[in-house]
Amino acid sequence: MPPAFPERAAWGTASSLRAWQQQALELYFRPDTESGPRDFLAVATPGAGKTTFALRLARELLHRRVVTALTVICPTEHLKRQWAESAERVGIKLDPEFKNAQGRTAKDFDGVAVTYATVAAHPALHRGRTENRKTLVIFDEVHHAGDGLSWGDAVREAFEPAARRLALSGTPFRTDINPIPFVMYEEGPDGIRRSRADYTYGYGPALADGVVRPVIFLAYAGEMRWRTRAGDEITATLGEPLTQDQTAQAWRAALDPKGDWIRQVITAADRRLTEVRRGMPDAGGLVIATDHDTARAYAKMIRSVTGQGATVVLSDDPSASRKIKHFTGSEDRWMVAVRMVSEGVDIPRLAVGVYATSTSTPLFFAQAIGRFVRARRRGETASVFLPSVPTLMGHAAEMETERDHVLDRSVREDGLDDDLLAEANRERDTKDVIGEELPFETVEASAQFDRVLYDGGEFGMQVAPGSDEEEDFLGIPGLLEPEQVTQLLRQRQAEQFAAQRKRTASEPDDPSAGRTAAEDIHALRKELNGLVGAWHHRTGQPHGVIHNELRRTCGGPPAAQASGEDLRKRIAKIRDWATRRGA
Repeated sequence: MPPAFPERAAWGTASSLRAWQQQALELYFRPDTESGPRDFLAVATPGAGKTTFALRLARELLHRRVVTALTVICPTEHLKRQWAESAERVGIKLDPEFKNAQGRTAKDFDGVAVTYATVAAHPALHRGRTENRKTLVIFDEVHHAGDGLSWGDAVREAFEPAARRLALSGTPFRTDINPIPFVMYEEGPDGIRRSRADYTYGYGPALADGVVRPVIFLAYAGEMRWRTRAGDEITATLGEPLTQDQTAQAWRAALDPKGDWIRQVITAADRRLTEVRRGMPDAGGLVIATDHDTARAYAKMIRSVTGQGATVVLSDDPSASRKIKHFTGSEDRWMVAVRMVSEGVDIPRLAVGVYATSTSTPLFFAQAIGRFVRARRRGETASVFLPSVPTLMGHAAEMETERDHVLDRSVREDGLDDDLLAEANRERDTKDVIGEELPFETVEASAQFDRVLYDGGEFGMQVAPGSDEEEDFLGIPGLLEPEQVTQLLRQRQAEQFAAQRKRTASEPDDPSAGRTAAEDIHALRKELNGLVGAWHHRTGQPHGVIHNELRRTCGGPPAAQASGEDLRKRIAKIRDWATRRGA
């Protein structure tokens, strides 16, 4: 048996590898496995360096002649080329342009990089290639092999004969009924099967090691008004308790380029990017859009807000890879994309993001946030702007949660049915025909800074966009150690609460004097939300729980439909709580 790592130069010295990469390699080549296990699943947080680990492992297996060929399976066309470029740097030649029609690649190459879709189109061809040479197969973001029975069956057929299989994932696995090929599952005490990783390196340990950046989430609420297909006009406020259907519709209204919400959030994000660039001169921003039309509209909006154009990357654009590569090496401020950069694409300078998509699954959220966390040096922070939607707030608060792939469970765990969002975003015929339902139409959408989420905590209270209080949070330096971020957020919050108390003490006995009824309702909602935010920070209770308790004790409908009298009762009640607690 050859000694473990017979020539460390073949795969890199310890100093050239991160600690987790070295540990994972040593686990793979532990003495009792001789030349390593046939199947190995490595789960590492986005930005940790899974590609580097996989290629060092591949080079060692090639060096030992355990394998003589390499096949890398990727989710997208762009990632094929990214893998080939990374492999070239460690002396492995991959053909990223291989097509099924070719049958085989040139002898100049050590292997190929293909997509899951390419394999699914002709699994027998790839099985033949795998049987002809001792092959290591690397599954990049292996959960894609479980996207459907046809893909899973194709992957299993094509690569069952492989000499070695390395599965990689950087995101929390979903809950479904499709087992992922070549992944081991174990049944727990609850009778539910879960995937078993051979090595796991989560966001929490990576943050402690300085491998990834800390993420500051800036949540924006706001009042939305829309007209339904039936012609009814509905008003709701993001950041307040809503039904799932109301949340889906209000979320769509917020992201609608016709409203002011997304423009105000992009404006705030650009101000944040300017601040971050004081310490990271090449820092870039990314807006993740729901579809192609809104992506183009957001790009026009960025030009009008900043005076500079944005790189637009669409999945059906043949020049998408070239655009991503150019943006990666440039100092341009903004990119707008739909799904092309949501997974795997490496743009280390991305530091500010706008989550302007209605996709709510933990899987996609983790993929998207993963674009901003790759650290280049200690002190860099990432800032992501979000709609104040409970599902997204939950995902943001659980950044460090490690998840396995769960089988046998049909109940969703993310709190919001994506089908509702799909229905809210479905395109319909807009012809004004008598008797035909009218399409969804955004009437008004305005933004309001809600709060900051960081390291499981929440900071700040609702204030108007463009206010000094909002600027306090947008102006947090872009180069800070994690503990400095926490300290500064606490300081900003204390200053905001002090200013709020001072304003409250100086208000006249009748603060509604001179205001219209609509202005009065808006002001009361803002005041109530601010008090709820303050109570949350004192007690740790979620905002929704506080709103529901106020409604239970004071009566009336949800805050979005509550009258001025209802809102005043709730304001008085929560102030009474604060007084009693202080006493």
